[in-house]
Amino acid sequence: MNDLSAFPITRKWPAQHPGRIQLYSLPTPNGVKVSVMLEESGLAYEPHLVRFDANDQMSPEFLSLNPNNKIPAILDPNGPDDQPLALFESGAILIYLADKCGQFLARAGNERYETIQWLMFQMGGIGPMFGQLGFFHRFAGKEYEDKRPRDRYVAESRRLLGVLNGRLEGRTWLMGEHYTIADMATFPWVRNLVGFYEAGDLVGIRDFPHVTRVLDAFLARPAVVRALDIPHRG
Repeated sequence: MNDLSAFPITRKWPAQHPGRIQLYSLPTPNGVKVSVMLEESGLAYEPHLVRFDANDQMSPEFLSLNPNNKIPAILDPNGPDDQPLALFESGAILIYLADKCGQFLARAGNERYETIQWLMFQMGGIGPMFGQLGFFHRFAGKEYEDKRPRDRYVAESRRLLGVLNGRLEGRTWLMGEHYTIADMATFPWVRNLVGFYEAGDLVGIRDFPHVTRVLDAFLARPAVVRALDIPHRG
């Protein structure tokens, strides 16, 4: 029997299946990345909804696991050396889960580091820039009369889409024929850009046909379809 009582987060989100990976998340782009990985890998896990409208991410229990108050976070009762492992930051979680299940990331060699390279491209570029564009286009930023901030993020988002489009030309996925954690990290954000942020026309998404082709392939995967609603919002 796995005992997770030493982790305060389990007081707010009790584990019904303490032998499984505990996922604390919300189906935003960053949260969906890890839900996709868990669904694709077949690893046993238990999802817990972190409600932003209730400020769950600011609760002492959540902060005990992630002091940066961001989703997703996980608690693996069967971590390295048979010890529980608490982990936050979606990129770090993806690498850990890929190593744990032996899928979606090469164990060694050039392919491993090139995959991590494209994962970091998403973490450092696509996520932050698309998120800022979403703020200035759909949320409070749209009320600003000065459109220079919005246009700065439009231009940078288009530049990043161009990099992505060039990489995908002649490739099925970012790493060629191999579907990897780099794809799982990237395409939830592309989906959000054209869907939730309603910025497809603004960035001229039709100018990037390889991006839209791979986005369609990503969204057609059964594991992705399931993951888009994990944890279920209720």
